[in-house]
Amino acid sequence: MATADPQIQPRPVIRQLDDAAINRIAAGEVLERPASAVKELVENSIDAGATRIEVVIADGGKTLIRVTDDGCGMTPSDLPMAMSRHATSKIDGSDLLNIRSFGFRGEALPSLGATGRLTITSRANGAEAAMIAVAGGKAKGVKPAALSSGTVIELRDLFYATPARLKFLRTDRAEAQAVTDVVKRLSMAEPFVTFILRDTSKGDSRTVFRADAETGDLFDALHGRLRTVLGKDFAENALRIDTLRDGFHLTGYAALPTYSRGAAVAQYLFVNGRPVRDKMLLGALRAAYMDVLSRDRHPVAALFVDCDPTLVDVNVHPAKSEVRFRDPGTVRGLIVSGLRHALADAGHRASTTVANATLGAITPEQTTPRVYQMDRPSFSARSMTFQAQAPGFGEAPSARIDPVVEDEPDDLPLGAARAQVHENYIIAQTEKGIVIVDQHAAHERLVYEKLKAQMAENGVAAQALLIPEVVELSDNEAAQLLEIADDLSRLGLTIEPFGGGAVAVRETPAILGEVNAAAMIRDILDELTDQGDSASVQARIEAILSRVACHGSIRSGRRMQAAEMNALLREMEATPLSGQCNHGRPTYVELKLADIERLFGRT
Repeated sequence: MATADPQIQPRPVIRQLDDAAINRIAAGEVLERPASAVKELVENSIDAGATRIEVVIADGGKTLIRVTDDGCGMTPSDLPMAMSRHATSKIDGSDLLNIRSFGFRGEALPSLGATGRLTITSRANGAEAAMIAVAGGKAKGVKPAALSSGTVIELRDLFYATPARLKFLRTDRAEAQAVTDVVKRLSMAEPFVTFILRDTSKGDSRTVFRADAETGDLFDALHGRLRTVLGKDFAENALRIDTLRDGFHLTGYAALPTYSRGAAVAQYLFVNGRPVRDKMLLGALRAAYMDVLSRDRHPVAALFVDCDPTLVDVNVHPAKSEVRFRDPGTVRGLIVSGLRHALADAGHRASTTVANATLGAITPEQTTPRVYQMDRPSFSARSMTFQAQAPGFGEAPSARIDPVVEDEPDDLPLGAARAQVHENYIIAQTEKGIVIVDQHAAHERLVYEKLKAQMAENGVAAQALLIPEVVELSDNEAAQLLEIADDLSRLGLTIEPFGGGAVAVRETPAILGEVNAAAMIRDILDELTDQGDSASVQARIEAILSRVACHGSIRSGRRMQAAEMNALLREMEATPLSGQCNHGRPTYVELKLADIERLFGRT
């Protein structure tokens, strides 16, 4: 009797999966965690025209997610259709490149119903309220319900039908934080909508986040919403962004360089109102702050790119958090130039948090409560006191020493120099307080900006290599590099094709001296792969200019005359970006008179 050969495997049979399996597979793409479910549901509420959206969660959203809105609602006949895959009211399917809504794939509700216990109660104008329930992909019939208007969607026991996914969720606290982040991002995109997030874990209902609908024009409303979401300090130190280029409109707010973070956790990007996480956009944001922040600091911004929907593809990933632009170079250039112009227009301005940090550092500990405060003396009384304390008071007129006072008004932004301490810090008096300037850091920025202006005016000098250096690359890498050859040439780096995948480096920027051309080419390619663009050569050139500026600036320990100090202050006022040194540290601290008096308990 013949026996089967163990080496021969049976041919796999192609079979059609049932709807329940299909929905669970689709749910794995759309629903990564409870925050994903909240995102889909809140976006549906926004698409429905809601002006008030309330989100309630329990146990990080694992056991309960409830979203209530006052949107247009659904009719009883709409409810079964809403639970069918790829059924949507957002598009008709004729044009997938002209999408003007958050949702459009018709996958969210069926995915939620396939993995958890979902109940939808809704009422449209002129229709009766109705309810439908779905658990583990199995739907029950539509029933009458009680609801005045809008929609209430309740999701319980998320992933109970796919328990393997539960093992990959993080702690309740981490999941709740992710939900909060989603709601905050969407609230930034819709400042005219009220958002409320409540947590009912362990039977204790508390409001985690609330942002009431803003009023006024778009910029006023956005500024108010960002104050609510990102805090008062950001709102006070954010620059308004509003610029156009080739059909793309960039708006939003970006913080001063001296208001930065230690990690890239406060960078919010939106495309046609949709929150996205896009490497190219984040790279453009970093590039805009490149020479005003050190590598270990990160800018804070909320930026909105708006364009015709046909210029951007949002149908890249089921989660819809990624986009693809038809012309990414234009968008990147818009962000870099728009932010750099706004930073330059801010002039010498530094963030208010610099002064607050200074006051916090020098505030003395108050061990006993102050019970008595003298009234502040009048101006004439103070003048008499100062005169009595002056050297030579009470002596013969011929023996008195009169101080030399520079004829410099103190009503200028950075005031008039009054002293230099420790041969490094200039003390200037303003109308409302004092300014303390780090002379070396300030002059370093001034010299650096002059060098950059000279380079922009005269171009980057290139030095020809005696023997061109040939760098072997793959065909794809060579093509990537040659696409930006003209841009590199303007920076003094000249490359040419050398057959196959090789390129020949014929010239390098003279200011860099002797360079390893192959290593530079590799760095540029790495940036192109990671960010879609490269600023490697420009960054190296500006790093050299920064180093030159550092060595050519006023050194710490040098005594300065009053005229020199005032000249430095006036130049700072006239120079863009002079509020921070080349590494992002503040060049001056401004203390208001009220702050100083508070230090001494005079308030």
